[in-house]
Amino acid sequence: MLSPKVRSLSIGAAVVLALAGCQKAPEQKVDAAAPAFKLDESQLIQPIRFNPSDLDASKSACTDLAAYANDKWLAANPIPADQVRWGAFNVLRERSLQVQKQLAEQIAAKPMPTGIEKLIADLWVTGTDEKKRNADGIAPLDSRLAEIQKLTDSASIVEYLRKVAARGENPLFSFGSEADFKNSAVKIAYAMQGGTSLPDKTYYFAADKKAIRDAFVAHVAKVLELSGVPAADAAKQATQVMAFETRLAKVSKSREELSRDVSLYYNPVKLANADKLTPNFSWSAFIEAQPVTKPEMFSLSVPAFHQEVSKMLKDVPVAQWQSYLRFHVVDGASPYLNDALVEESFNFYNKTLSGQKEMKALWKRVLAQIESGAGEAMGQIYVQVAFPPESRDRMQKLVDNLREALKDRIENLSWMTPATKAKALEKWGTFTAKIGYPSKWRDWSGLVTSRDSYFDNMIKATEFNYKYDLAKVGKPTDKTEWTMTPQTVNAYYNPLQNEIVFPAAILQPPFFDPKADDALNYGAIGVVIGHELTHGYDDQGARFGPTGNFEQWWTPEDAKKFAALTGALATQYSGYTLMDGKVNGKLTLGENIADLGGINIAYDALQRATKGVPDPKLDGLTRDQRFFLGFAAVWRDQIRPEALKVQLVSDPHSPGRIRANGTPTNVPAYAAAFGCKAGDPMVNPDNKRVVIW
Repeated sequence: MLSPKVRSLSIGAAVVLALAGCQKAPEQKVDAAAPAFKLDESQLIQPIRFNPSDLDASKSACTDLAAYANDKWLAANPIPADQVRWGAFNVLRERSLQVQKQLAEQIAAKPMPTGIEKLIADLWVTGTDEKKRNADGIAPLDSRLAEIQKLTDSASIVEYLRKVAARGENPLFSFGSEADFKNSAVKIAYAMQGGTSLPDKTYYFAADKKAIRDAFVAHVAKVLELSGVPAADAAKQATQVMAFETRLAKVSKSREELSRDVSLYYNPVKLANADKLTPNFSWSAFIEAQPVTKPEMFSLSVPAFHQEVSKMLKDVPVAQWQSYLRFHVVDGASPYLNDALVEESFNFYNKTLSGQKEMKALWKRVLAQIESGAGEAMGQIYVQVAFPPESRDRMQKLVDNLREALKDRIENLSWMTPATKAKALEKWGTFTAKIGYPSKWRDWSGLVTSRDSYFDNMIKATEFNYKYDLAKVGKPTDKTEWTMTPQTVNAYYNPLQNEIVFPAAILQPPFFDPKADDALNYGAIGVVIGHELTHGYDDQGARFGPTGNFEQWWTPEDAKKFAALTGALATQYSGYTLMDGKVNGKLTLGENIADLGGINIAYDALQRATKGVPDPKLDGLTRDQRFFLGFAAVWRDQIRPEALKVQLVSDPHSPGRIRANGTPTNVPAYAAAFGCKAGDPMVNPDNKRVVIW
């Protein structure tokens, strides 16, 4: 899956529900014969439940909701040394990892685990064996480094790129399957830009990023030196790698461009025409070398990037190519090798770029690699112990109510003409929701692992997953597939399937609490549901029609009105700052639209669900106040300054504090709930208030 087209909630089981008007999916049942796993709750961090004692009476909800609702908790819970941010998402992610650790330890302790248990056990045992990895040193890469050393000319470089790509190790660009934008019922191949190491192309040119560029060159030199290159040569080669990547960055699209124009991913071309665009790189030969049925066409995304690579194959010296390729082979494999490489990777990517104080514990790092290599296998076991069955009915009711509230909003839009409104409602009728975990699990039987080598296990997983992905090209889209694992604390919307997806791990407090009242749940998971539904109508989701196809279903008049409304929201968020960093309202526009739609839809749904029911006023708080406080708790978040700088440039999500404060300023019900008046910071005047969906 080419993930940039999936709209997720954050940075960072039993059934797929069928909604009214949506196709019903089969239930996935936990195997009754599966061995039981037990969790020691005393070893697990507890989710953050809403507690009125966390509210700071010295702060005003009319001045700063984030400060009033969250700062007291954040002050008492500083960012751990191995984290770059800490809050609601991070606590649940830590809990998810702790659950997975207990599962991995129990599986690895079995005398002869089989199936997916053997897969997890092999990855866990070899990953946590630091002694063997340190003894092996750089030796696992010997054959790969020898391949690079043998390169002599452009033709041999092209042949090398074809060969390593077939193993899923392409250093220059991503190549994988995704639904055809014009016919989402079928999968095609996509070739996307890549090849750079820094968070965004702007890092290669911006004056204020020079220190990062210098640190990157030093990192490259150190990695090359650790791979066996003499120090003086490594320093020279590092400057060559930087020059190589800078050239790629010049023709790459920025994160903002990719986030705000999804059409950049779709450039269908026939193989012969692609070959003409890149005369020094034959796409016909490349695709023939891949584990894929040769297609008549594929999407050559960002063609200018690939044209530049073609030129570089002709005019960049072989030695410079070798330096670049050697660095990427070693740097990419660092997590599976010795401590020296692991520490060097941490020092640059985590400490320098993001401000992380300490490296994560080994077990967390190994679980991160299991997630990338065999995440759904772990998820199949995770849901046996971590998805309360009682969550299902309440979640289904919430989704149904949110969906109806969205329909009411669409039907009552004053700015949209009937023709476009009819199409919007048609799209509403095809929404699908998936809750908990997939209705069909992946088959891992072709992935053969052992207790011999962590590196070998991970590269086998990489190749296995690459072949699995490319096997979909030319075949019908499997609508049962997920692009997140059940143990992921997140949610997403996929415009090509018109589906909203909520993994099991997010269905815990403060997002979803079976013990909480409706107000808190609608303010938290209700807004999350509304957020994902609204992604179907954000500035990019609205470019896909009811069947998931990329199409123009707006009248010109409505498209102009929509652009004006979304532009006003972009302007609003571009006015926010945090730690002297400025929010990019264009980069974050889609997520801000979804936040705004989500809170309005969830509030409407709460009113529908509690109509005629007296307000219980729990803990001295009204129902509406608890709704907005439940919303704020979701965005309880603090971040290190270095990580914030990266986020503001590269992440389509606004910082949590901005999300907590920015969205309610456009909601009159918020001001009414807390008695805020015109002129208060949390109240936008009518001429500045934005309402889209």
